[in-house]
Amino acid sequence: MRASLHRAMLAYGGGLVLHTASSGRIDGLDTLYLRLDGGDVVATGEVRLNIAYLNGLAAEAVLAEAVEVAGALDWSADPAGLLAEPPTVLSGASAPVRTLVDCALHDLVAKRAGLPVAALLAGAMPGGDPGGLSGGAAISWPSNQTLFVSSDSVFMARAEAYVARGFRDLKVRIGAGDICDDIRRVALLRERFGDGIKLAADANGAWDLAAAFAHLDALAPFGLAYVEQPVAPGDWQGLALLAAESPIPVMLDESVKGLDDVARIADAGGGLMAHLKLVKLGGLNPALQAVRLLKAAGVPFMIGQMNEGGLATAAALHLAAASRPDFAELYGADGLADDPAAGLAYADGRVAVPSRPGLGLSFDASRTHLIREFS
Repeated sequence: MRASLHRAMLAYGGGLVLHTASSGRIDGLDTLYLRLDGGDVVATGEVRLNIAYLNGLAAEAVLAEAVEVAGALDWSADPAGLLAEPPTVLSGASAPVRTLVDCALHDLVAKRAGLPVAALLAGAMPGGDPGGLSGGAAISWPSNQTLFVSSDSVFMARAEAYVARGFRDLKVRIGAGDICDDIRRVALLRERFGDGIKLAADANGAWDLAAAFAHLDALAPFGLAYVEQPVAPGDWQGLALLAAESPIPVMLDESVKGLDDVARIADAGGGLMAHLKLVKLGGLNPALQAVRLLKAAGVPFMIGQMNEGGLATAAALHLAAASRPDFAELYGADGLADDPAAGLAYADGRVAVPSRPGLGLSFDASRTHLIREFS
Protein backbone atom coordinates (compact mmCIF):
# COMPACT_ATOMS: atom_id res chain seq x y z
CA MET A 1 0.00 0.00 0.00
CA ARG A 2 1.23 3.48 -0.86
CA ALA A 3 -0.29 6.50 0.85
CA SER A 4 0.07 10.17 -0.02
CA LEU A 5 -1.22 13.49 1.25
CA HIS A 6 -2.30 16.22 -1.16
CA ARG A 7 -3.53 19.79 -0.67
CA ALA A 8 -5.65 22.13 -2.75
CA MET A 9 -7.47 25.44 -2.35
CA LEU A 10 -10.98 25.14 -3.78
CA ALA A 11 -13.07 28.14 -4.84
CA TYR A 12 -16.67 28.66 -5.85
CA GLY A 13 -17.69 30.13 -9.18
CA GLY A 14 -20.49 32.58 -9.78
CA GLY A 15 -19.35 35.07 -7.17
CA LEU A 16 -20.56 33.00 -4.21
CA VAL A 17 -19.10 34.32 -0.94
CA LEU A 18 -19.27 32.27 2.26
CA HIS A 19 -20.14 34.44 5.23
CA THR A 20 -21.64 33.32 8.55
CA ALA A 21 -21.85 34.71 12.08
CA SER A 22 -19.10 32.38 13.29
CA SER A 23 -16.75 32.20 10.31
CA GLY A 24 -16.86 35.69 8.87
CA ARG A 25 -15.97 35.90 5.17
CA ILE A 26 -14.24 32.87 3.62
CA ASP A 27 -12.64 33.08 0.20
CA GLY A 28 -11.80 29.40 -0.39
CA LEU A 29 -11.73 25.86 1.01
CA ASP A 30 -8.27 24.75 2.14
CA THR A 31 -8.56 21.02 1.50
CA LEU A 32 -6.42 18.00 2.41
CA TYR A 33 -6.65 14.62 0.67
CA LEU A 34 -5.37 11.18 1.67
CA ARG A 35 -4.83 8.92 -1.36
CA LEU A 36 -4.37 5.19 -0.81
CA ASP A 37 -2.98 3.15 -3.71
CA GLY A 38 -3.44 -0.52 -2.97
CA GLY A 39 -2.40 -1.70 -6.42
CA ASP A 40 -5.81 -3.21 -7.17
CA VAL A 41 -7.77 -0.05 -6.29
CA VAL A 42 -7.07 3.58 -5.46
CA ALA A 43 -9.09 5.27 -2.71
CA THR A 44 -9.23 8.82 -1.42
CA GLY A 45 -10.52 10.68 1.63
CA GLU A 46 -10.89 14.42 2.13
CA VAL A 47 -11.08 16.92 4.97
CA ARG A 48 -11.24 20.70 5.03
CA LEU A 49 -8.44 22.42 6.95
CA ASN A 50 -9.57 26.05 7.41
CA ILE A 51 -12.36 25.50 9.94
CA ALA A 52 -10.69 26.87 13.07
CA TYR A 53 -13.87 28.88 13.73
CA LEU A 54 -15.58 25.50 14.33
CA ASN A 55 -12.92 23.41 16.09
CA GLY A 56 -10.21 25.87 17.16
CA LEU A 57 -7.56 23.96 15.17
CA ALA A 58 -5.26 25.92 12.86
CA ALA A 59 -4.96 24.54 9.33
CA GLU A 60 -1.18 24.09 9.55
CA ALA A 61 -1.50 22.24 12.86
CA VAL A 62 -4.00 19.78 11.37
CA LEU A 63 -1.75 19.32 8.33
CA ALA A 64 1.29 18.60 10.54
CA GLU A 65 -0.75 16.12 12.57
CA ALA A 66 -1.96 14.37 9.40
CA VAL A 67 1.64 13.98 8.21
CA GLU A 68 2.63 12.52 11.58
CA VAL A 69 -0.31 10.08 11.71
CA ALA A 70 0.06 8.97 8.08
CA GLY A 71 3.76 8.35 8.68
CA ALA A 72 3.10 6.28 11.81
CA LEU A 73 0.30 4.06 10.49
CA ASP A 74 1.06 0.57 9.20
CA TRP A 75 -0.40 0.76 5.71
CA SER A 76 0.21 -2.96 5.17
CA ALA A 77 -2.46 -3.71 7.80
CA ASP A 78 -5.96 -4.83 6.86
CA PRO A 79 -7.96 -1.63 6.12
CA ALA A 80 -11.16 -3.09 7.59
CA GLY A 81 -9.19 -3.87 10.74
CA LEU A 82 -7.89 -0.30 10.93
CA LEU A 83 -11.50 0.90 10.83
CA ALA A 84 -12.76 -1.62 13.38
CA GLU A 85 -9.85 -1.27 15.82
CA PRO A 86 -7.85 1.89 15.05
CA PRO A 87 -4.40 1.98 16.64
CA THR A 88 -3.69 4.57 19.32
CA VAL A 89 -1.93 6.93 16.92
CA LEU A 90 -5.21 7.17 14.98
CA SER A 91 -7.81 6.87 17.74
CA GLY A 92 -6.04 9.64 19.66
CA ALA A 93 -5.84 12.01 16.70
CA SER A 94 -8.01 15.09 16.21
CA ALA A 95 -11.44 14.68 14.65
CA PRO A 96 -10.38 16.14 11.25
CA VAL A 97 -7.44 13.74 10.93
CA ARG A 98 -9.57 10.78 12.00
CA THR A 99 -12.19 11.83 9.45
CA LEU A 100 -9.59 12.00 6.68
CA VAL A 101 -8.29 8.49 7.37
CA ASP A 102 -11.73 7.00 8.10
CA CYS A 103 -13.21 8.18 4.80
CA ALA A 104 -10.23 7.02 2.75
CA LEU A 105 -10.39 3.59 4.39
CA HIS A 106 -14.15 3.34 3.80
CA ASP A 107 -13.59 4.20 0.14
CA LEU A 108 -10.92 1.48 -0.07
CA VAL A 109 -12.89 -1.23 1.77
CA ALA A 110 -16.06 -0.55 -0.22
CA LYS A 111 -14.19 -0.62 -3.54
CA ARG A 112 -12.61 -3.97 -2.70
CA ALA A 113 -16.05 -5.30 -1.72
CA GLY A 114 -17.54 -4.00 -4.98
CA LEU A 115 -20.11 -1.92 -3.07
CA PRO A 116 -21.00 1.77 -2.76
CA VAL A 117 -20.06 3.11 0.67
CA ALA A 118 -23.80 3.66 1.34
CA ALA A 119 -24.45 -0.08 1.01
CA LEU A 120 -21.52 -0.85 3.31
CA LEU A 121 -22.90 1.58 5.92
CA ALA A 122 -26.50 0.37 5.62
CA GLY A 123 -25.32 -3.18 6.25
CA ALA A 124 -23.92 -2.00 9.61
CA MET A 125 -27.23 -0.48 10.74
CA PRO A 126 -30.14 -2.31 12.39
CA GLY A 127 -32.79 -2.80 9.73
CA GLY A 128 -30.53 -1.37 7.03
CA ASP A 129 -31.06 -2.32 3.40
CA PRO A 130 -27.68 -2.61 1.68
CA GLY A 131 -29.29 -4.35 -1.30
CA GLY A 132 -31.38 -1.29 -2.06
CA LEU A 133 -28.27 0.88 -2.34
CA SER A 134 -26.15 -1.19 -4.68
CA GLY A 135 -28.19 -1.68 -7.82
CA GLY A 136 -29.33 1.75 -8.96
CA ALA A 137 -27.81 4.26 -11.34
CA ALA A 138 -27.04 6.76 -8.57
CA ILE A 139 -26.86 7.28 -4.83
CA SER A 140 -28.92 10.39 -4.13
CA TRP A 141 -30.64 12.25 -1.31
CA PRO A 142 -32.57 15.55 -0.95
CA SER A 143 -30.55 18.49 0.37
CA ASN A 144 -31.17 22.00 1.56
CA GLN A 145 -29.30 25.03 0.25
CA THR A 146 -27.91 27.81 2.43
CA LEU A 147 -28.30 31.53 1.90
CA PHE A 148 -25.31 33.38 3.34
CA VAL A 149 -25.12 36.93 4.66
CA SER A 150 -25.30 39.32 1.70
CA SER A 151 -27.21 42.28 0.32
CA ASP A 152 -30.95 41.78 -0.17
CA SER A 153 -30.57 41.79 -3.96
CA VAL A 154 -27.86 39.09 -3.95
CA PHE A 155 -29.75 37.14 -1.28
CA MET A 156 -32.97 37.00 -3.29
CA ALA A 157 -31.21 36.31 -6.59
CA ARG A 158 -29.55 33.24 -5.05
CA ALA A 159 -32.85 32.11 -3.55
CA GLU A 160 -34.55 32.41 -6.94
CA ALA A 161 -31.77 30.40 -8.56
CA TYR A 162 -31.97 27.62 -5.98
CA VAL A 163 -35.74 27.33 -6.24
CA ALA A 164 -35.54 27.31 -10.04
CA ARG A 165 -33.22 24.28 -9.73
CA GLY A 166 -35.73 22.49 -7.52
CA PHE A 167 -34.16 23.29 -4.14
CA ARG A 168 -37.14 24.26 -2.00
CA ASP A 169 -35.49 23.63 1.37
CA LEU A 170 -33.58 26.81 2.26
CA LYS A 171 -31.59 27.70 5.36
CA VAL A 172 -30.83 31.34 6.14
CA ARG A 173 -27.65 32.35 7.95
CA ILE A 174 -28.59 34.79 10.69
CA GLY A 175 -26.94 36.30 13.76
CA ALA A 176 -24.13 38.17 12.01
CA GLY A 177 -25.85 41.53 12.42
CA ASP A 178 -29.05 43.08 13.67
CA ILE A 179 -32.03 40.76 14.16
CA CYS A 180 -34.16 43.22 12.18
CA ASP A 181 -32.04 42.50 9.10
CA ASP A 182 -32.43 38.76 9.67
CA ILE A 183 -36.20 39.05 10.01
CA ARG A 184 -36.42 41.20 6.90
CA ARG A 185 -34.61 38.62 4.79
CA VAL A 186 -36.72 35.74 6.13
CA ALA A 187 -39.85 37.79 5.43
CA LEU A 188 -38.70 38.45 1.87
CA LEU A 189 -38.48 34.71 1.26
CA ARG A 190 -41.94 34.03 2.68
CA GLU A 191 -43.45 36.90 0.70
CA ARG A 192 -41.86 35.66 -2.53
CA PHE A 193 -42.34 31.89 -2.20
CA GLY A 194 -45.09 31.50 0.40
CA ASP A 195 -45.47 27.97 1.73
CA GLY A 196 -43.87 26.53 -1.41
CA ILE A 197 -40.51 26.33 0.38
CA LYS A 198 -39.28 24.92 3.68
CA LEU A 199 -37.39 27.54 5.68
CA ALA A 200 -34.89 27.20 8.51
CA ALA A 201 -32.28 29.49 10.04
CA ASP A 202 -28.81 29.11 11.56
CA ALA A 203 -27.52 31.58 14.16
CA ASN A 204 -24.17 29.81 14.65
CA GLY A 205 -24.29 30.46 18.40
CA ALA A 206 -24.42 34.24 18.02
CA TRP A 207 -26.96 35.09 20.76
CA ASP A 208 -27.01 34.96 24.53
CA LEU A 209 -29.91 33.12 26.17
CA ALA A 210 -32.09 36.17 26.76
CA ALA A 211 -31.65 37.38 23.18
CA ALA A 212 -32.36 33.89 21.87
CA PHE A 213 -35.75 33.77 23.61
CA ALA A 214 -36.69 37.16 22.16
CA HIS A 215 -35.40 36.46 18.65
CA LEU A 216 -37.05 33.05 18.40
CA ASP A 217 -40.37 34.64 19.34
CA ALA A 218 -39.84 37.27 16.63
CA LEU A 219 -39.05 34.58 14.03
CA ALA A 220 -41.95 32.30 14.99
CA PRO A 221 -44.55 33.80 12.59
CA PHE A 222 -42.49 32.69 9.57
CA GLY A 223 -42.99 28.96 10.09
CA LEU A 224 -39.35 27.89 10.37
CA ALA A 225 -38.66 24.15 10.49
CA TYR A 226 -35.93 24.83 13.08
CA VAL A 227 -33.38 27.38 14.23
CA GLU A 228 -29.88 25.97 14.47
CA GLN A 229 -27.56 26.72 17.39
CA PRO A 230 -29.28 29.85 18.75
CA VAL A 231 -26.73 30.16 21.57
CA ALA A 232 -23.08 29.23 21.95
CA PRO A 233 -22.27 25.65 23.02
CA GLY A 234 -21.58 24.84 26.63
CA ASP A 235 -24.73 25.83 28.56
CA TRP A 236 -26.70 22.58 28.32
CA GLN A 237 -29.14 23.64 31.03
CA GLY A 238 -29.90 26.84 29.14
CA LEU A 239 -30.30 24.92 25.89
CA ALA A 240 -32.77 22.52 27.51
CA LEU A 241 -34.78 25.45 28.85
CA LEU A 242 -34.70 27.15 25.47
CA ALA A 243 -35.83 24.01 23.67
CA ALA A 244 -38.68 23.50 26.14
CA GLU A 245 -40.05 27.02 25.66
CA SER A 246 -39.07 27.92 22.11
CA PRO A 247 -41.89 28.33 19.57
CA ILE A 248 -39.46 26.94 16.93
CA PRO A 249 -37.65 23.57 17.13
CA VAL A 250 -34.01 23.88 18.18
CA MET A 251 -31.25 22.10 16.24
CA LEU A 252 -27.74 21.82 17.71
CA ASP A 253 -24.60 21.91 15.57
CA GLU A 254 -21.62 23.51 17.31
CA SER A 255 -22.77 21.82 20.54
CA VAL A 256 -22.32 18.39 18.93
CA LYS A 257 -18.56 17.91 19.17
CA GLY A 258 -18.46 14.16 19.81
CA LEU A 259 -20.38 11.07 20.81
CA ASP A 260 -20.71 12.25 24.44
CA ASP A 261 -22.68 15.25 23.20
CA VAL A 262 -24.85 13.04 20.99
CA ALA A 263 -25.58 10.79 23.98
CA ARG A 264 -26.53 13.84 26.05
CA ILE A 265 -29.04 14.90 23.39
CA ALA A 266 -30.39 11.35 23.10
CA ASP A 267 -30.88 11.21 26.88
CA ALA A 268 -32.51 14.66 27.10
CA GLY A 269 -36.01 13.36 26.52
CA GLY A 270 -36.81 15.33 23.38
CA GLY A 271 -36.84 18.99 22.48
CA LEU A 272 -33.38 19.15 20.94
CA MET A 273 -32.32 17.90 17.49
CA ALA A 274 -28.78 17.09 16.37
CA HIS A 275 -26.76 18.10 13.31
CA LEU A 276 -24.15 15.40 12.66
CA LYS A 277 -21.00 16.28 10.73
CA LEU A 278 -18.22 13.83 9.97
CA VAL A 279 -15.48 16.39 10.57
CA LYS A 280 -16.71 16.93 14.14
CA LEU A 281 -17.33 13.29 15.01
CA GLY A 282 -14.23 11.83 13.39
CA GLY A 283 -15.58 10.04 10.33
CA LEU A 284 -18.24 7.62 9.15
CA ASN A 285 -17.81 5.00 11.88
CA PRO A 286 -18.50 7.35 14.83
CA ALA A 287 -21.24 9.06 12.81
CA LEU A 288 -22.96 5.67 12.46
CA GLN A 289 -22.75 5.26 16.23
CA ALA A 290 -24.36 8.67 16.64
CA VAL A 291 -27.16 7.75 14.23
CA ARG A 292 -27.90 4.57 16.19
CA LEU A 293 -28.09 6.51 19.47
CA LEU A 294 -30.45 9.14 18.07
CA LYS A 295 -32.69 6.68 16.24
CA ALA A 296 -33.04 4.55 19.38
CA ALA A 297 -34.07 7.65 21.34
CA GLY A 298 -36.44 8.91 18.63
CA VAL A 299 -34.49 12.17 18.25
CA PRO A 300 -34.68 13.88 14.83
CA PHE A 301 -31.29 14.52 13.26
CA MET A 302 -29.58 16.06 10.27
CA ILE A 303 -26.69 14.67 8.27
CA GLY A 304 -24.69 17.67 7.17
CA GLN A 305 -21.27 19.07 6.43
CA MET A 306 -19.16 22.17 6.22
CA ASN A 307 -18.72 23.84 2.86
CA GLU A 308 -16.46 21.09 1.51
CA GLY A 309 -15.28 19.47 -1.68
CA GLY A 310 -16.77 16.59 -3.60
CA LEU A 311 -15.27 13.65 -1.70
CA ALA A 312 -16.25 14.97 1.73
CA THR A 313 -19.72 15.78 0.38
CA ALA A 314 -19.99 12.30 -1.14
CA ALA A 315 -19.10 10.70 2.20
CA ALA A 316 -21.91 12.63 3.93
CA LEU A 317 -24.27 11.76 1.05
CA HIS A 318 -23.55 8.03 1.41
CA LEU A 319 -24.21 8.30 5.16
CA ALA A 320 -27.51 10.09 4.50
CA ALA A 321 -28.63 7.48 1.97
CA ALA A 322 -27.80 4.72 4.46
CA SER A 323 -29.31 6.36 7.58
CA ARG A 324 -32.30 8.25 6.08
CA PRO A 325 -32.12 11.35 8.31
CA ASP A 326 -34.96 13.78 8.98
CA PHE A 327 -32.93 16.61 7.42
CA ALA A 328 -29.87 16.80 5.17
CA GLU A 329 -27.40 19.54 4.35
CA LEU A 330 -25.25 18.39 1.44
CA TYR A 331 -24.80 21.55 -0.60
CA GLY A 332 -21.11 21.90 0.25
CA ALA A 333 -19.60 21.16 -3.18
CA ASP A 334 -22.31 22.83 -5.26
CA GLY A 335 -20.70 25.38 -7.57
CA LEU A 336 -17.03 24.59 -6.92
CA ALA A 337 -15.03 25.60 -9.97
CA ASP A 338 -11.82 23.60 -9.45
CA ASP A 339 -12.63 20.44 -7.48
CA PRO A 340 -10.17 17.60 -8.25
CA ALA A 341 -12.89 15.07 -7.39
CA ALA A 342 -15.50 14.88 -10.15
CA GLY A 343 -18.89 13.21 -10.34
CA LEU A 344 -21.33 14.92 -7.97
CA ALA A 345 -24.54 16.27 -9.50
CA TYR A 346 -26.98 18.80 -8.03
CA ALA A 347 -30.48 18.98 -9.54
CA ASP A 348 -34.16 18.78 -8.63
CA GLY A 349 -33.47 19.45 -4.98
CA ARG A 350 -31.11 16.49 -4.65
CA VAL A 351 -27.43 15.66 -4.73
CA ALA A 352 -26.34 12.47 -6.47
CA VAL A 353 -23.21 10.45 -7.07
CA PRO A 354 -22.78 7.51 -9.46
CA SER A 355 -23.60 4.16 -7.84
CA ARG A 356 -20.08 2.78 -8.18
CA PRO A 357 -17.94 0.95 -5.62
CA GLY A 358 -16.58 3.26 -2.93
CA LEU A 359 -17.53 6.93 -2.72
CA GLY A 360 -18.28 6.96 -6.45
CA LEU A 361 -16.03 9.85 -7.48
CA SER A 362 -12.82 10.02 -9.48
CA PHE A 363 -9.87 11.96 -8.04
CA ASP A 364 -7.32 13.80 -10.16
CA ALA A 365 -4.22 14.16 -8.00
CA SER A 366 -2.53 16.28 -10.69
CA ARG A 367 -4.87 19.13 -9.70
CA THR A 368 -3.46 19.15 -6.16
CA HIS A 369 -0.13 19.84 -4.48
CA LEU A 370 1.65 16.73 -3.20
CA ILE A 371 2.59 17.08 0.47
CA ARG A 372 4.28 13.74 1.18
CA GLU A 373 4.25 10.06 0.21
CA PHE A 374 4.30 7.12 2.61
CA SER A 375 4.63 3.36 2.22
